[in-house]
Amino acid sequence: MMKIHIMVELIIDISNHGSGWPDNIENIVKKAALTTWQNSKLNRAGSELSVVLGDNNMVQDLNAKWRGIDHPTNILSFPANNDQANDGINNDISGMPILLGDLILALEIIKDEAYTQNKSFNDHLSHLIIHGLLHLQGHDHIKDDEADIMEALEIKLLAKLNIKNPYQ
Repeated sequence: MMKIHIMVELIIDISNHGSGWPDNIENIVKKAALTTWQNSKLNRAGSELSVVLGDNNMVQDLNAKWRGIDHPTNILSFPANNDQANDGINNDISGMPILLGDLILALEIIKDEAYTQNKSFNDHLSHLIIHGLLHLQGHDHIKDDEADIMEALEIKLLAKLNIKNPYQ
């Protein structure tokens, strides 16, 4: 009996709009995103994700425009499909690739948080990519029970990357 392995594909468009990002940033982003995507309901071949490497000013402008919050944050998540964000699945049953959405990162905040939380930059960035992708899948942390579910998923996915629990 012959086994055929079909490699699933996640297309990640990474665009750098800030200065100071580490040289190995693409590998960190890809590894965290792929781990999250492979363990989700949204892992159809050809799925696409956009990751923007920005700075505090860019993220603050977007946060003010789209969320009405006039200060920067570490990551913004913009789902490409509202149905997908609302229920965690794509309502299109045709098997077409899923446009996951956009993640926009603020370098300065991520560096500051990693330093003040005594975490490596790479580990903290991986956590934020996972966190952002979970938001794109419809997860949230507004209510305590939702936060518990999301944190448990983050811990599980981070463990797959050999990154310790960031909530301890």
